[in-house]
Amino acid sequence: LKAVYTKPQIGLTAGYLFAPIISSDKGHPTFEANSYAADNYVGYDLAASNGGTYMGLITYNQPLFNGSTYESYENQTEVNKLINQNTIKLTEHDIEKTVTDQYILCLLDKKQILFMDSLLKLLEEQILITEKMVENGFAKQSDLSLLNIEYQNNLGLSTAYKATYRRDLMDLNVRCGIIDTTNIWLNDVNLSLKPEVAQSHYLQKYALDSLNVLAGQSIFETKYKPQVNFYSNAGLNAVYAPTLPRRFGVSAGLNLTWNFYDGNQKSITREKSDLQMQSIAFYRDNFIAQNEMRKNKILTELQSYNKRMNIAKDQLKEYQTLLATYKKEIVQGQLSILLYITTLKSMITLQRDYFLIETNRLLLINAYNYWNW
Repeated sequence: LKAVYTKPQIGLTAGYLFAPIISSDKGHPTFEANSYAADNYVGYDLAASNGGTYMGLITYNQPLFNGSTYESYENQTEVNKLINQNTIKLTEHDIEKTVTDQYILCLLDKKQILFMDSLLKLLEEQILITEKMVENGFAKQSDLSLLNIEYQNNLGLSTAYKATYRRDLMDLNVRCGIIDTTNIWLNDVNLSLKPEVAQSHYLQKYALDSLNVLAGQSIFETKYKPQVNFYSNAGLNAVYAPTLPRRFGVSAGLNLTWNFYDGNQKSITREKSDLQMQSIAFYRDNFIAQNEMRKNKILTELQSYNKRMNIAKDQLKEYQTLLATYKKEIVQGQLSILLYITTLKSMITLQRDYFLIETNRLLLINAYNYWNW
């Protein structure tokens, strides 16, 4: 910007124009490569071509009084810089939310895998007990078959959960730019709601957009300021070859450009900028209102999920107690395996629902923290 609006420009201008004519001044046609003052001739008009041109000039052009123009462009550049920096912050914030959401999904897969492993271990123990009971005639072979079928069903679910975990983990690595295919075991996270922010970072975008409109208007209005340039040159400038040795010289001057009227474009552009500022203010206020509603909605949903989690925890404790009791009754021959498996399936469904509730709760917390920024 300094080079364009405040610094001089120095360069070389050179040219050669060959404009021969056929002159009849001497009574017969004569070819003249560089005529000086023919009257009767065929060729380009000497007034237009000068009979040829020989030029080799060092030129110097210095803008004057361009400080305000430079400042206007400098201000817009600084605003664009701030806009880019703010875009980087917003992008980082978006990536953080996306990565956290994916991490939470991986934790859901992990919890399901661990639960299925513990369930398979429980079924293995029950199968061993039932096998001994069948051998001693205290249980039917069909009971053992039911347990084996249930074991195989849950083994298939465990395999599916492990495949899902690996897929989600690879997606997480992709989002993080991590080139690694190792099937690592992620640590649990404990997300909590962030305190309410006094000034949202999202509003910075609207402030910078307003500054950008003002900067653009300031640049537009520089065209109505007088533009003064000092110029000079030195070198050869001739139109007649025999006089070339005496046609070296210098010249200097000033150039003024000043726009007075262009169909009221100045006032129209100001009105346009005012409307843009009003639009930005409207979108800013609209975002504030919507964001408050969005956060309140998330907080309300979180309360519901917290209540459902507490209820599910109590139910799971009851199921665990009931299954322990059923296990004793099966050994004593007081309970059928079918009722045990039915109760076990109900607990599996409830445990799966609990994991989903817990996952959705973490996703909501992450969403709230995303908007409360």
